[in-house]
Amino acid sequence: MPLTVSFAAKFPAKCDCAIFAAGRDLKPDLSALSKGAADLVRGAIKSAKNFKGESGQALSVPLPKNNFAARAIVIGLGDLKKADAVSLEKAGGRTFPPLNAAGAESAAIFLPKKLDGVAAHFALGLRLRSYTYHAYKGKDAKAKLAKKPKPKKVTVIAGKTAAASKHYKRLAAGAGGVEFARDLVNMPPNDLYPDSYAKTIAKELKPLGVQVEILDDKKMKTLGMGAALAVGQGSARKPRMVVMKWNGAKGKAKSAPIAFVGKGVTFDTGGISIKPSAGMEDMKMDMGGSAAVVGLMKALATRKSRANVVAIVGLAENMPSHNAYRPGDVITSMAGKTIEVLNTDAEGRLVLADALTYVQKKHKPKMIIDLATLTGAIMVGLGFEYCGVFANDDKLWGAMEKASEKTGEKIWRMPLDEAYRKEMESNIADLKNLGSLGRWGGACSAAGFLEHFIDEKVTWSHWDIAGTAWNKSDKPVTPKGGTGFAVRALDQLVEDSYE
Repeated sequence: MPLTVSFAAKFPAKCDCAIFAAGRDLKPDLSALSKGAADLVRGAIKSAKNFKGESGQALSVPLPKNNFAARAIVIGLGDLKKADAVSLEKAGGRTFPPLNAAGAESAAIFLPKKLDGVAAHFALGLRLRSYTYHAYKGKDAKAKLAKKPKPKKVTVIAGKTAAASKHYKRLAAGAGGVEFARDLVNMPPNDLYPDSYAKTIAKELKPLGVQVEILDDKKMKTLGMGAALAVGQGSARKPRMVVMKWNGAKGKAKSAPIAFVGKGVTFDTGGISIKPSAGMEDMKMDMGGSAAVVGLMKALATRKSRANVVAIVGLAENMPSHNAYRPGDVITSMAGKTIEVLNTDAEGRLVLADALTYVQKKHKPKMIIDLATLTGAIMVGLGFEYCGVFANDDKLWGAMEKASEKTGEKIWRMPLDEAYRKEMESNIADLKNLGSLGRWGGACSAAGFLEHFIDEKVTWSHWDIAGTAWNKSDKPVTPKGGTGFAVRALDQLVEDSYE
């Protein structure tokens, strides 16, 4: 269950922990405590030589029994003049580990009054960092976890409680989408495969008012989706395409929608061009782009977005077998373009090619954004902090950049160039699925391949989230595993630019 968040003008009569935020001046507002307890906390701050109130620092202090809380945690915010929504979220996320370590089930949060307008973001960061995935723990382990005290309820002390509550409700819709996306990425591939994934999407989104259509392999064949089908033909689990529609623009039901497309390779062995065994278990996350799209649709539906949105995810399992597609094969995409297969591990772009073609032919959107854990090359260039974003429209790029700045999900613009498009042309077919330079510029040539499937004058962007969809270690607001990256930034984009 997600962390329960409420807002109040006064602190509760009793709770396990009081959280006080302090800047570099080391002067948190301790007026809620008794004089003796406040002096105790001030003394602890003074004697803790390493605690400077910097962002990410925390100091835990047991309190006397005559106070409303058993413990105080002072969390650093750094330079208060620079404190904003994103830094507050990080501070909230960094509060969770000491709060959890203290076994506190309830907490009251006291922030500097000047930050009252962004108080909801501190609570959001705490909630996002509190995410856990224990679905596959055994019975005994689950029973043990259930008995262990953990944060369940936080009350944020704010001056304008109604405004803060409304703000948090909006943020919580995005958080729900992030959490669903994380669940999907964390799920093991023996349970999350194309057909089960498609049914999970329908089960989650239909009750929220999202129209869901599942295209099975027979329908995909009828539509001519030879590229996506080729990727999945080596597996006993057949591919699927899932189309999701949200019509939120009142009075504009027939207006052109905006579109999101996601790569959903539920497990990627690399196929015949098999990957090294080390780390292959992480390839369950190769459907991270699709998870972001599905999480986004949940967020939009939860908050009743006033935009018309269509989304499609291509789901396939890339396996080696007697029936698998091979290097040297030539396949025909839904667009009618033939593709020479040079490497079966360059499979995501094939799935996206048919999904992009379908959404343009069927729904004629005014804008398309696709998301995929597409290349290792993007991680060579940007590591794990930034998502590489390609865009054929400066206005769209500007809007995406502003949305990412609001949510703290970092993006970096990468180049689209005729040279990359040209590199993906084949001597024996229309296109080839691997550039001539291999990993050098591989993220750019992959985007160049996708650009061949974008109709003229269609506004389009490609997000390569290979480095940001999965955490190897805990971060301020994202624990290990699936991150749900891009859900909040794209939700913000829709709100700012299309509602």
